[in-house]
Amino acid sequence: MVAVAATTAFSAYIIKDVVNEVFDDKKLSAAYSIAGVILLVFFLKGMASFGQEVLLKRIANNMVARYQKRAFDHLLKLGVGFFSDTRSGFLVGQINRNISGVQNMLNTIITTFARDLLTLIALICVMVWQDPLMSVGSLIVMPIAAYVISRYVKKVKQLSRKEVNVNARVVSNMIETAQGIPVVKAFTMEEQLKDSLSQLIDKAEKQANTIALVNARTKPLTETLGGFAIAGAVAFGGWRVIALDGNPGALLSFLAAAMLAYDPARRIASFRVQFEKSLVNARMLYELLDTPPRQSDKPGAAPIKISGGEIEFDHVSFSYDNIDTVLRDISFTAKTGEVTALVGPSGGGKSTIINTILRFHDLQKGRILVDGQNIADVEVHGLRLKTSYVSQSPVLFEGTIADNILYGRPGASMEEVIEAAKKAQAHDFISQMPEGYDTPVGEMGSNLSGGQKQRLSIARAILRDAPILLLDEATSALDNESEKAVQFALEGLMKGRTTIVIAHRLSTIRNADKIIVIDKGVIREEGKHRALVKKPKGIYARLYRMGALDIDADPTAGAAAEKPAEARRGTRGSKAGLPAGKQTARKPAAKNGKRT
Repeated sequence: MVAVAATTAFSAYIIKDVVNEVFDDKKLSAAYSIAGVILLVFFLKGMASFGQEVLLKRIANNMVARYQKRAFDHLLKLGVGFFSDTRSGFLVGQINRNISGVQNMLNTIITTFARDLLTLIALICVMVWQDPLMSVGSLIVMPIAAYVISRYVKKVKQLSRKEVNVNARVVSNMIETAQGIPVVKAFTMEEQLKDSLSQLIDKAEKQANTIALVNARTKPLTETLGGFAIAGAVAFGGWRVIALDGNPGALLSFLAAAMLAYDPARRIASFRVQFEKSLVNARMLYELLDTPPRQSDKPGAAPIKISGGEIEFDHVSFSYDNIDTVLRDISFTAKTGEVTALVGPSGGGKSTIINTILRFHDLQKGRILVDGQNIADVEVHGLRLKTSYVSQSPVLFEGTIADNILYGRPGASMEEVIEAAKKAQAHDFISQMPEGYDTPVGEMGSNLSGGQKQRLSIARAILRDAPILLLDEATSALDNESEKAVQFALEGLMKGRTTIVIAHRLSTIRNADKIIVIDKGVIREEGKHRALVKKPKGIYARLYRMGALDIDADPTAGAAAEKPAEARRGTRGSKAGLPAGKQTARKPAAKNGKRT
């Protein structure tokens, strides 16, 4: 930047010698010498500009990359509640817009406040050197321009925040439409969504045009003031050369420096408007980065120590918004090696119980103990490492089938991945795919059926091999035949583990060691299947009679579930565990379990 400023100033300064020695004194040798110097100066300026451009772009790109990584890292630390309150598409759009704003702020600071300022200082030095009096007259317009421009700053700040939010809503709607395209097509929602998005885009366009108008209002002023300065210098300088026999070379050098100084001076005058606009983006980005994780570890949180994984709810009450209580004074114990089934009407609080065990949310009252340790006092990451979780809606991520199973236990061998897939009844359909375990799952698993995605999520939980197993409608997306096959795998997985399962299928519930009936956040009934169905006025018996508990057409269905509950108890041995593989799965296997 210093080299660019110096060469720019020198190109104006040398005009004096060109006029005085070449045109006035008619020195041909001086013309050749000056021509050579000018060529060298412009070559150096070109090289300096090249280096400056590359350096500034690298700094800006590095800044964007660092903020993207930092934002994503911080998002992963935020609690589930944050994402429940914030639309994911809006969040992505806002982050991208604000990071671009931070990049613009960096460019503005470096190019305007550094490069332009250095160039302007160098050119002012040339002007003062050639004619101090005219320099004072020409530069007096700068504070006037700066004062007028500063009046627009507040309005630009307000408009910029609105623009970011509107554009984030546009991105959010586009993402949601793409993700829900089957529903859009099925319900012929194209026209409604097109109109809705069109209105948002029009609003975003209006905001952008308003900001452009505010920025453009400064242009007539700066151009006019610049014209006054140059015109005054030409008139006054010309009069001195003609009337007072002044130095024409000095005048032309001064005018060249003044004209070259005009653009950087104009950019510096409007610097604050551009800076404040970008500063809004930076502030909004830091509002996100400063959002504290809701489930962060307490100071001095200890690593959790699991011996069996027994879970105890001790008078637990919970509310998502601190107004409507979802769980009311819940107390029960899920013992090691036993299956505890949560049953009840929808919205009763069953999934909330699972979520609080995983510390997706913190409690308002009571305690949850794992092997006698309050989960509020242990490290969250360690707690979740000891838990296998299968949600009702299976979630897959960008990558291959093997990649998604490996999320259960990164670093597991390919043999363990295949074994987990076999236990989840997924190996057969994986082997039939052209690329086997290397098959990309697509966005959110779009290349797979619902049942296939569910089996992969179960395989991921099997590979986790954790002492605590949480199943939230784990087989809800499977047909009866697949559900029966997976049930055998789950029965084996449950051995020696503390299992809490939310289910509506009787084959999953009937032989649970304990059934807890939850309604409106309260435990209404507790016991085993045979005892609960005999209560004529009980909720469980009513659900059973109404068919709310899905009963397989085959009365012998769920053979695994008919086994005595005691058969599931024991320790996690060779049958429940996975064979230790020698080779870490770096490259997922192809068909039939063979590595490619």
